[in-house]
Amino acid sequence: MSKSNLGKILVIAVLVVGAILVALRQRQPRPVVIGEAAPGFRLPGLTSGSISLKTYHRQVVVLNFWATWCPPCVEETPSLVKFAEEMRGQHVEVIGVSVDQDRSAVESFARRFHIPYPVALDPDQAVSSLYGTFKFPETYILDRNGKVAEKVIGATNWDDPRMRSFVQQLAQDSRGPGE
Repeated sequence: MSKSNLGKILVIAVLVVGAILVALRQRQPRPVVIGEAAPGFRLPGLTSGSISLKTYHRQVVVLNFWATWCPPCVEETPSLVKFAEEMRGQHVEVIGVSVDQDRSAVESFARRFHIPYPVALDPDQAVSSLYGTFKFPETYILDRNGKVAEKVIGATNWDDPRMRSFVQQLAQDSRGPGE
């Protein structure tokens, strides 16, 4: 076999292997954007068997991705706890999704801050990746039809009257007849 034929075969082999690797390479999901349906999920719960987004159908959901090792998450938690307590009974549910790998750290954190809302465990960051979360905390506000109404990147003050008003209005606007 001549050197030129061997070179051509080598180039073709490299191209084929490269094409296969590109085809097999997992595509990075793009972030979920406002107006899109929120991706469903089922994750282990901190205090319950599992948490599924479907369970909260017809409620406004404040989906907060966080971690115990994240200073802005720690800063945000007291106002989110207060917000969750005040929104109870208004068709609004807060769900925390912890990306911690250490369950005991999440348990300790939840006790320390008296977290009243369900906390899902996403140690492999599968669901946070599905949403395109890149910074913690990151919060998605879902309307009662399961669509993303707002996305908040970074810590926010949930005591802010504008935030409360937005969520309350969302819960009222999306009610069906007779609710």
